[in-house]
Amino acid sequence: MNRIEKRLAKLQEKGEKAFITYMTAGLPDMEGTKEIVKAQQEAGTDILELGIPFSDPIADGPVIQQASYEAILKGSNIYRIFEMMLEIRKDCEIPIVFMMYYNTILHYGLEKFVGRCIETGVDGLIIPDLPKEEQGELAALLLKENAPILIQLVSPVSRQRIPKILENARGFVYCVSSMGVTGQDGGFHRNVVSYLEEVKRQSKIPVMMGFGIKEASNLKEVRTIIDGAIVGSHFIKLMKESNYNLDIITNYIRKFKAEF
Repeated sequence: MNRIEKRLAKLQEKGEKAFITYMTAGLPDMEGTKEIVKAQQEAGTDILELGIPFSDPIADGPVIQQASYEAILKGSNIYRIFEMMLEIRKDCEIPIVFMMYYNTILHYGLEKFVGRCIETGVDGLIIPDLPKEEQGELAALLLKENAPILIQLVSPVSRQRIPKILENARGFVYCVSSMGVTGQDGGFHRNVVSYLEEVKRQSKIPVMMGFGIKEASNLKEVRTIIDGAIVGSHFIKLMKESNYNLDIITNYIRKFKAEF
């Protein structure tokens, strides 16, 4: 088991839910990112999604698009992020998942990218523009020892595909709560409960829900179904509006965990 699987197994033993946050690598700058990662470990974040800035983040809404743009302007890129990971791993063991787009990996080189993930302690990958049918080449490389887990995503319209998507899946399954991009305020999909129940019934690994979550109170209807929640756009806004104040960031994490 890698860090993700170990953390989730420990939470399940204790009957606790997982709390996963998303932040963009390079904001407020590379040093600031490192400080926030370490503060999140201390505050109790269970798994951290680290967004790799990309020029055309098609799965993301305005908040994360803007964060990605700002990080690029500040010089954030995959090369610097890998160097930052080496620094983080000197004294920080929080499970880290790269949320990124496939073109970045192709440009870097698949084999070289996987090797660098292993060297720097990347635990998982979320690649929203890489469908199950196109994952073969990368998946073969991820069979290497200590390679990151490729996290699978399902959506409310994926029901017929759930068995195929979850075949050999590891870590956790990322359930998108609504159609469209991240950070929407329109609420969850109208069939979100039955959809999550179906994923939970078929999944052998923990089920996480993301998109549109701000507070633990948003999850009352689905809390007994899911194994954890992912907060992205709201967390990005909270950090930016507080000028990346570590006390505000850690208080939010502790409050969410306590109420979830």
